[in-house]
Amino acid sequence: MVWEVARTVRVRLDVPDDRKSDLHATNTRFQYCANRTADWAWRYPEEDCVTSKNKAENAIYDDLRKETDDLHANLVQKAIKRATDDIDNCVDRLADGENTSKPEYDTFSIVYDKRAATYYRDKVSLATVNGRVECDYNLPDDPDGTPHGEYLLNEDYSFATSTVHYDGESDEFYLHATMEREIDASSPEKAEDSNVLGVDCNVDDHIAVTSTGEFIGNADYLNHQRREFEKRRASLQQTGTRNAHLTYQRIGDRFGRWSDDYLHRCSKEIIAEAQRHGCTHIAFEDLAQIRERISDGKKFQQWAFRELQEQTVNKAELAGIVVETVEPSYTSQQCSKCGCTLDENRDGQQFACLDCSYTANADYNAAKNVARKLALKLQRGQKSPAGGAFCQYALKSGIMTVSATEVASDTPVSVERESTNKPTTSVVGS
Repeated sequence: MVWEVARTVRVRLDVPDDRKSDLHATNTRFQYCANRTADWAWRYPEEDCVTSKNKAENAIYDDLRKETDDLHANLVQKAIKRATDDIDNCVDRLADGENTSKPEYDTFSIVYDKRAATYYRDKVSLATVNGRVECDYNLPDDPDGTPHGEYLLNEDYSFATSTVHYDGESDEFYLHATMEREIDASSPEKAEDSNVLGVDCNVDDHIAVTSTGEFIGNADYLNHQRREFEKRRASLQQTGTRNAHLTYQRIGDRFGRWSDDYLHRCSKEIIAEAQRHGCTHIAFEDLAQIRERISDGKKFQQWAFRELQEQTVNKAELAGIVVETVEPSYTSQQCSKCGCTLDENRDGQQFACLDCSYTANADYNAAKNVARKLALKLQRGQKSPAGGAFCQYALKSGIMTVSATEVASDTPVSVERESTNKPTTSVVGS
């Protein structure tokens, strides 16, 4: 199987002082095109919004070319695509009953592909409203072990559509270079070759807990940082001055980068845990159904869950690990040892089965249930009607196996249905 892997590397650009104004002018016209497209395509609530890039181009591309003078034709197209893509996302949120509004563009962010930019390993040539500007990369003295060395300077990766950003506080320009690579990685096709790592995501305490008993990240800390950001943002909005608006944008970008990086480190830990236990699959709960359990006041946690899963998927592809989701019902109330399912089994962070007296951290117990659901799904997907082969899921010590000859269903009230080929006495709660 061929996997397409994409990685984004942030690299500072050395822009000649006399050409910085050209990039700013280019951004102004790029954002103008995006806003004009959003104005034209946003039809809610009177009628359906336009989400087709081709339809938008046919309607307003020629006008935008005239209105933006020397802006590269490809940048006009990219601005149209950015707006229609964002409106498409807004339509999805409206369909889910969420509140949203027409996208607006007022920050520095220009999208470049290979028609408007020429990428090299040490520099980039960018189209502007005043011809091309050539910018060297500001690279670390020793790039080994850095994203620059692993992706930007790696000939196995090629440049794809990227973006140029500007940090007003430092007066620096940055290229967010998207690097792509195709790799061959075999996905396990037989249940007996599969070993699943279960992951339970949380809005409190730890961000993620694995079926191997690994506790990853700190959800309380992430939520605290978000609340502090929102307090400062509210204060700046009330101030209403130009400087307050600029500061508002800067801290928003800074918090976004910080939270992305924090979840990036958490996803790396999940991949490392899967590799440490020889896992071929990682199981998450289905986000579409998780959101039903999260109140409207916790949209940030929904974003964090989604971002953590997406980052894990990206890293798992490179490692040849498959990420799948399972239906989340009863993972918190079901005993991972005997199958007894009662609301009373869980009390906050503590799980204590009222039937078999098994006790464990509640999130760890849930992660084992998540792992087992995917293990059963993989086992049942075998072509052999006998179903004699087993599928495994990883625990802190050893593995648990499931077999269709022993398991007729995964109903919450089913009895003992797992066997192990190694002692698991060191497992949390065992």
